[in-house]
Amino acid sequence: MTYCVGMLLDRGLVLMSDTRTNSGVDNISVFRKMFHWSIPGERIITVMTAGNLATTQSVISKLEERNKAPAERHNSLLEAPTMFQVATIVGDLLRETINGRAANNGQSAAGTFGASMIVSGQIKGQEPRLFLIYPEGNFIEASYDTPFFQIGETKYGRPILLRGYERDMTFESAVKLLMVSFDSTLKANLSVGLPLDLLVIERDCFEPLHERRIDGNDPYFKSISTGWGEALKRAFLSLPNYEIDEPLHLAAE
Repeated sequence: MTYCVGMLLDRGLVLMSDTRTNSGVDNISVFRKMFHWSIPGERIITVMTAGNLATTQSVISKLEERNKAPAERHNSLLEAPTMFQVATIVGDLLRETINGRAANNGQSAAGTFGASMIVSGQIKGQEPRLFLIYPEGNFIEASYDTPFFQIGETKYGRPILLRGYERDMTFESAVKLLMVSFDSTLKANLSVGLPLDLLVIERDCFEPLHERRIDGNDPYFKSISTGWGEALKRAFLSLPNYEIDEPLHLAAE
């Protein structure tokens, strides 16, 4: 399992992903799930992945054409005229990869090779855009009504995002919100784990404004984790107490 979030702000895009993959509790590995490509001054494109690792790695390799010599490689994402067409290219490739693997492994393998992706970025002269790509290859785009997307283990971190997100928030506040969301997910699900990859893309910048990997020794993430836990306890204790005036079995009668 994994957890990735892409967030659309007035100022640009903030993206975060974990790096844990596992095939049982005794086979846990670290693999990058966030990828980005840029042409300075012209475009920046990012892809985050969740699902079957062989499927997602195959899609990324095909996008970069790693089966060719370096001089012959041709990343079509860097030539697509719009982000919509970028999302279409990724969606088509994801569907073809999943269908091809399923066909080669028989009907019993249906669903085994599923994956989903978040595609985002900006091309010069256009708005920053954010897409959620489904295993079938179709996709939806973020909007004012749906300003962020999650893939993977989404349920534990989603309430944090719903309560804290504001479209006009600063990048710093957005990163803090994502760290709380990821900390909540890490605490609840062992299949999501550190280190985390963070990428901040400012509108009309076309290269990363801020990029880093966050491991278990990161002082800021540790302070967020500890502070959020303590804040929740204080909030809980500040709520009105429930009053029991009589034994519950008598009240039930």
